[in-house]
Amino acid sequence: MKGGWVYIMADRYRGTIYIGVTADLAVRIRQHRTGDGSDFVKRYGLNRIVYAEQHDRIEDAIAREKAMKKWRREWKIRLVEEQNPDWLDRYGDIL
Repeated sequence: MKGGWVYIMADRYRGTIYIGVTADLAVRIRQHRTGDGSDFVKRYGLNRIVYAEQHDRIEDAIAREKAMKKWRREWKIRLVEEQNPDWLDRYGDIL
């Protein structure tokens, strides 16, 4: 069974954020960067991947994404900053 990823995209430090889920993180981030990902990411110019976590099962990743989308913004910011305090683009590091 294939695993999955939950990830957060942003436009800048503590800016607009998007939470997504995918089975192939590299492909999905490339889609976002070329404008072929979600309309939200394209509309708001979210070009940085600032957070990612891997799960052994895609079902677990989907459940985590759904839970995170219900979180307060402050919790999402704290999560990003635990892994990436400067909100740097982690594209090269993660992929």
